[in-house]
Amino acid sequence: MVRRAALVIAVLALGLVGPAVPAQAAQPTFDEFSRLSVRSAGQYWSGNQVGGQWAWSPQSATESGISWGDPATWPPTSMEMFRHEGDWLLLDGWKDNGTYYTVRVTQEQIGDGTCADLRPVPAAGGRQHYVQWTVPAQAYCLKAWGTITEQSSGKVVDFGHTQIWSPPAACGNAYFTGQTCVKQWESWWDNRGTPGTPITRKLERDQYIARGLGMAFRIQQYYPSSWRADLRYSWTW
Repeated sequence: MVRRAALVIAVLALGLVGPAVPAQAAQPTFDEFSRLSVRSAGQYWSGNQVGGQWAWSPQSATESGISWGDPATWPPTSMEMFRHEGDWLLLDGWKDNGTYYTVRVTQEQIGDGTCADLRPVPAAGGRQHYVQWTVPAQAYCLKAWGTITEQSSGKVVDFGHTQIWSPPAACGNAYFTGQTCVKQWESWWDNRGTPGTPITRKLERDQYIARGLGMAFRIQQYYPSSWRADLRYSWTW
């Protein structure tokens, strides 16, 4: 009787278990595309000449800075400072001209890939929500308005920044094929040089960021002029 009951229980258990379910792959993170957590660098070209260079300089387990400039006069004096908090990469400001420029938002919104269905983004100490750390499977829009304060003088610039981040997709450029990229479309507005006046558009572009290669994989600028550049070299230092 005991043996028979055990057999019945075993059969029922087998029926309940069913076929094995394969484990889901972990969602990629922005770090895997940007390479911000390691001392990485890249050089992008426009036509037959160097268009510029970038390099990440991790400052701690949660902070990293990126410099952009001309490799002929490297290193540049400027460095944008980012912080990883929760599921966000936040922009704090940047170093340049021997001082620091603090970015603080007064309003932020997040919406779908067409910038519809906008809703507030919870504050993060005033830092700008720049990009989601875990890369979602659908496009999303970020809108931010705020101020940039030059710490050495107290001068303030008003800004507006709209971004649309697209999910991973196949990509290539003039030097690499068969890559996977996330795309950032951005439009930057400010009133630099004319304080107190309405902000005006200063930059509009697409930037493709390739997994394992990094920033500026492909840049297509639309405003203030049409310009394209492609990542040619990528390395760690």
